[in-house]
Amino acid sequence: MDQDFKEILFAEEEIQKRVRELGQQISRDYGSEGDLVLICILRGAVVFLADLARSIDRQVTFDFMDVSSYGAGTESSGVVRIIKDLEENIEGQHVLIVEDIIDTGQTLKYVVDVLQTRKPASVKIVTLLDKPERRVTKQVKIDYNGFEIPDEFVVGYGLDYAQKYRNLPFIAVLKPEAYS
Repeated sequence: MDQDFKEILFAEEEIQKRVRELGQQISRDYGSEGDLVLICILRGAVVFLADLARSIDRQVTFDFMDVSSYGAGTESSGVVRIIKDLEENIEGQHVLIVEDIIDTGQTLKYVVDVLQTRKPASVKIVTLLDKPERRVTKQVKIDYNGFEIPDEFVVGYGLDYAQKYRNLPFIAVLKPEAYS
């Protein structure tokens, strides 16, 4: 499996340190201000959500959305589908969208727009990885960012290619021959 990677971008220890820092910042920013709902974008953000939630020093609840714009490919199609919607009402609550990676921003813009119609007290975004040079939708404001990365296809720590590599404790760049 190691032969599938061009390079390891972030080791397990580096990821854990940054996630703890994000949790501390979120704890400070929200204080005891109302209900905080962490909305995990499935499936890639699950690993990040679990570690992040344990790093936040305040009461939180979880909900999940499954949205897709990729299918089994490595490029976003630009067409967003909601596969699984929230189960809880978010009206009047502070919402923090937990995302694994922000690429073009199109999927996330769609999710934010949908959630805003449900009248939450606020909507903010935390992402583990950000690819700013790929951003098409500039209206997406990232409130908490783990790492900026180059325009490479990455896997590990929840991120996948065709459902593989999610269980890796590190984040690596996948060699093009591994997915072409």
